Amino acid sequence: MYKGKKVVVVLPAYNAALTLEKTYKEIPFELVDEVILCDDASRDNTAQLAKSLGINHVIVHEKNKGYGGNQKSLYNKALEIGGDIVIMLHPDYQYTPKLIPSMVNIIGEDLYQVVLGSRILGNGALKGGMPLYKYIANRFLTFTQNLLVGHKLSEYHTGYRAFSRTVLESINFNANNDDFVFDNEMLSQIIYADFGIAEVTCPTKYFDEASSINFARSTKYGLGVLRVSMNHRLAKWGMLKSKLYSK
Repeated sequence: MYKGKKVVVVLPAYNAALTLEKTYKEIPFELVDEVILCDDASRDNTAQLAKSLGINHVIVHEKNKGYGGNQKSLYNKALEIGGDIVIMLHPDYQYTPKLIPSMVNIIGEDLYQVVLGSRILGNGALKGGMPLYKYIANRFLTFTQNLLVGHKLSEYHTGYRAFSRTVLESINFNANNDDFVFDNEMLSQIIYADFGIAEVTCPTKYFDEASSINFARSTKYGLGVLRVSMNHRLAKWGMLKSKLYSK
């Protein structure tokens, strides 16, 4: 708990057996009340390992629903069990759980309703092993997104995020895409609803066991991101009605 607020960590998992235990053991349980893992039809023993580690809630998708579909299950469960501060942490150990206290503090003190762990702040992305083409794409997409949505973030593509309960109850995240573009649709909804967003510097880790998408999927994701940002601008101008921006 943080000042009476229930802290929940959610883990979107797919074939995460090699890194799950290392990630889980670094979660600060003096602060975190409950952990939810959603196994999106993994081909390894992710779900069994999660249960053996004592993770509070293990959701198993019998069929793969995609990265966005995984998050929908997690956020709905987090709200169901009374989470007030919800942190999404990838169980592939690409993001360090040691930043959880800082993210919780920012939301718990009502400074911001959303916190992102940025790999770009601090100039550590390339040093941490981010492929050059991904770094360049990240910078181009972020620059374009900032122009289109009228905001200023260092990156829109981090998978390390924390939300207040108010945010999750206010945006229609269940209407979002089930693929990787879900993350950007969610940020678009948050900015559209005028919630403040904080960013904290997050070390970058790229290694063989960490999850990543290939060039073709990255291209599809990039085009999806541009579509989301353009739709956001059109909705702001009153030229587009979308279920994404209605609750």
